[in-house]
Amino acid sequence: MATAWLAAVGILFVAFQASALETTEEPKCVPGFKSDVLIFRVTRKHLGPGTRLGRVGFNDCTNRTRFLFISNDRRFMVHPDGILMVKRMVALLEGHQDFFIHSWNLHGQKMTVPVTVVHYGRLHGQNDGHHHGHHRGENHGHHQQNVEHHLGEHRHHNNQHHLNEVDSANNTENATTPEVPVLKFPKSGDGLKRRKRDWVIPDINVPENNKGPYPLKVSQIRSGEDKVKTISYSITGPGANEPPLGLFTMDRLTGTLYLTQPLDREKVDRYTFKAHAAVDGSLNAEQPMDIMVIVIDQNDNKPVFDQDTFLGEVPESSPTGFEVITVVAIDLDEPGNANSDIRYRILSQDPKFPSGPLFEINPNTGAIRVNARGLDREKYPKHTLVIEAADMEGNGLTGNAKVIITVTDSNDNPPAFTQSSYEATVAENRVDALVITMAVTDGDEPHSPAWNAKFKIVDGDPGGLFTVTTGSNKHEGIITTAKGLDFEMISKHTLLVAVENDIPFVTPLPTATATVVVNVQDVNEAPVFEPVEKFVSKPENLPVDGDVVQYIASDPDITRKQKVMYKIISDPAGWLNVAKDTGLIKVKSIMDRESHFVKDSKYTALIGAYDNDDVPATGTGTLIIHLEDVNDNAPIIEERTIKVCYKESAPQLLSVTDKDGPGFAAPYSVSLQGMSKTNWTARMNDSKTGIILNLGTELESGEYTVVLRVTDNDGMEQDNTVQATVCDCTGEIVSCSGGIAGGSSLPMILGILGGILLLLMLLLLQVLLLRLMVERWRG
Repeated sequence: MATAWLAAVGILFVAFQASALETTEEPKCVPGFKSDVLIFRVTRKHLGPGTRLGRVGFNDCTNRTRFLFISNDRRFMVHPDGILMVKRMVALLEGHQDFFIHSWNLHGQKMTVPVTVVHYGRLHGQNDGHHHGHHRGENHGHHQQNVEHHLGEHRHHNNQHHLNEVDSANNTENATTPEVPVLKFPKSGDGLKRRKRDWVIPDINVPENNKGPYPLKVSQIRSGEDKVKTISYSITGPGANEPPLGLFTMDRLTGTLYLTQPLDREKVDRYTFKAHAAVDGSLNAEQPMDIMVIVIDQNDNKPVFDQDTFLGEVPESSPTGFEVITVVAIDLDEPGNANSDIRYRILSQDPKFPSGPLFEINPNTGAIRVNARGLDREKYPKHTLVIEAADMEGNGLTGNAKVIITVTDSNDNPPAFTQSSYEATVAENRVDALVITMAVTDGDEPHSPAWNAKFKIVDGDPGGLFTVTTGSNKHEGIITTAKGLDFEMISKHTLLVAVENDIPFVTPLPTATATVVVNVQDVNEAPVFEPVEKFVSKPENLPVDGDVVQYIASDPDITRKQKVMYKIISDPAGWLNVAKDTGLIKVKSIMDRESHFVKDSKYTALIGAYDNDDVPATGTGTLIIHLEDVNDNAPIIEERTIKVCYKESAPQLLSVTDKDGPGFAAPYSVSLQGMSKTNWTARMNDSKTGIILNLGTELESGEYTVVLRVTDNDGMEQDNTVQATVCDCTGEIVSCSGGIAGGSSLPMILGILGGILLLLMLLLLQVLLLRLMVERWRG
């Protein structure tokens, strides 16, 4: 049987080589499977539903990418995109499973490809010799005949599929030598361009943590030229001649690829390097071929929780299904692999009371929820759970963590007043005055939201006269006045106050209320002016003792029958008097609208009203008098001195002002008086608010007095004098450096000389006195 098997392999190999060389023309696309035989390697003998094995390549020479595939083994299924998956549980008891996959081209022609799913251990010689021999001699021989038949049926139209397939199905070694994939360099015929998409270089799969022995044979590369030439094989790239150096080595003569030490997928999950085939050690027999070694994950990492201890809280009134906390564990093995597929479960609950299990965990998400009612904070305030996370869908390595769940209080006890009614007295007119403090009790956990109280006035305060706040200890209601109370209006208030918690009750509970009776205490209140500010208008020349206004106040203490009296509190100018008994205000001295005490023609005074209580209370009112203007001020000239040249002098503009208001001021008129008429001329400017004064004749240098009579619009007039200095100059530029300057400086010179003479006399006197003292001392 072994001889027949070798013969069949030889025939297949020769047929394959011949078909690759039988045409020198560009091959045409022929529909069919992209490989003549499919081998899928798995690392476990038991394959669960949903396990993905790989992809089935199929081409119908159109742009379609999805096809109908049928497996003759109903435990396997192929998706339209070519993904081969396990449909029902498969046990590779003999180390492999053979079946066929069918598909159809556009013409309805049925295509079939043989498939073998092999446990990875078989490819490394892990089966005993008897079983191995049986497979080689009987089953595999039969399988090979099927493959051979398939190749004979389709080889004539499938020449474009020159696959670099794993050759473990077409090579034999003894039972003690592990079978490894044989990778062949891609070939192209003479005159043909290489079509890279037709060559699929399969990956080399090597499990991590392999125990060896090392060096471990993992693959072999072959050149099509090795039958006629001496080929030297080598590899370059990471893991070969680049860091990590020497991880992979290659036999120069045979092309066998070796691994020198165990791999760790969690550090590096794949290695890519190039394989070279050279003739005589220099010339390339083949183009370099890319090789990728995929590190197959092994379950060498157990799940690890991101915390050793998780802390959670759950209200004692939580319903079933209430989510408490989510625990998370991480597995460093390959994502999407069963080695990292974690399931959670609760190992224990402490205490087991009041019932068990009180909690459940979602095996996929790690979310812990309430499983039963009966949480009781007062009896069992904490529950400790031990959680297990297991990979391999719950059947592999495990890790544990602790979850401490604190049962928090729920608002199942209403607050209650310590008294059903309260009574207090507060003085009227006081704002923010303390009325009363009310205490409450609550059976829930102290200082929790279910224990903290909040208060509300629900009846008896339509005017918003009171406010209620919660004390700092969260268990007292403090009532204060928001506005001043009025004894004369309401002498007693009855309030209804309710108390609740910061959070709602978990079940319907009655709301506690208390009655608060507030008695208003009468106090002596100050009289109140009506209005508080009183405006009147009076002429500023109102005579002394003339009536200004009667400004009266009323006493709000109507039950006391007190007398109200009046007094002046503030009268800045001292112009007013007020009658003590009647509040009649009269003129004490003539008022003046132009006084600095008056602003915008308004004069302000404060009037006081007080009662005759033992401790009098005083109220104030503001009297604002608008002073009506009268023509009591004559216009005046602001400039009192001028200087002009005696010849061709410039006109002088003199400003005129009047303290009175409009109607008693501008426009003004002017006239010269006395001798001023002879030497000067005066007229008003265009606006009638200024005087243009000009020297009419040439005068001697000196000082002159000019008298001008100015009259306002209402006819009030007044003579104004201006001191004019006439200088010895001509024109508009005034220079008084001539005779006026000398005459004016003579007294100054005489004064200076007199001072010097006096100083000399004093010095002479001192000398005489000194001589007299010396003579006396000598005598």
